[in-house]
Amino acid sequence: MGAIAAGIAAGLAAVGAGVGNGLVIGHTLDGMARQPEMSGQLRGTMFLGVGLIEALPILSIVIAFLVMNK
Repeated sequence: MGAIAAGIAAGLAAVGAGVGNGLVIGHTLDGMARQPEMSGQLRGTMFLGVGLIEALPILSIVIAFLVMNK
């Protein structure tokens, strides 16, 4: 039962991160299209946001392994 819960948790975290990354990157590209002179600053902010979004699946996998080993 723990393995099923771990798989579901990791899968949902990956889906959420994928959706979040898509939204962040899409809105960043919209901003770059509107204001090309801000593209450098927007790109840096985008990478920071994507890095923070990717922390969720990593933490989810760690928690899933902890639940699975109980």
